[in-house]
Amino acid sequence: MTRATFYFDLGSPFAYLAAERVADEVLPEPITWQPLSLGALFKLAGRSSWSLGDPERRREGIAEVQRRAALYGLPPVRWPEPWPSNYLFAMRACTYAFQQGLGRQFAVRAFRDSFQYGHDLGLPECVLQVAGEVGLDRRAVEDATQNPEVKLALRAATEAAHELGVFGVPTFAVGDELFWGDDRLEDAARLRHAG
Repeated sequence: MTRATFYFDLGSPFAYLAAERVADEVLPEPITWQPLSLGALFKLAGRSSWSLGDPERRREGIAEVQRRAALYGLPPVRWPEPWPSNYLFAMRACTYAFQQGLGRQFAVRAFRDSFQYGHDLGLPECVLQVAGEVGLDRRAVEDATQNPEVKLALRAATEAAHELGVFGVPTFAVGDELFWGDDRLEDAARLRHAG
């Protein structure tokens, strides 16, 4: 079957929506979940988030996330305060979780903690709470966020995604085709089935 990759950052509510649906197998296995740093990706692509700057664009984006969550049968979105925050610690922890074989569990739990319970993943304590809940050693996770190899792995994954043409999350890669946005998940799944 054609290879598939799901690129995400834990700070993205649209990536949260996609993760819930990928976890429900809308996009068939096998699929690689690839954490990256959206802030670093934006710098590489010369872009910024819809959540920053124009208040009307932010309001419309938030309303759209809430509309889609209801459409997908997910709990009402509870927004962390503040949002967005700085997710570098969280994404390094997520990278380490994948190295330990618990990445998907960590990512799904972290997304839910953020957008179903309103916990700020910019706070290390909230991230370490998730780590402990999925069976990771909190001290090991905290240490890993300062480990040069973990930092390099996240940076390299982000740069590799950018080289492929990824400029935002969620993005789904099926073979050489990229599908950007939660609303493109079904398109990616159709191509995967066709392949």
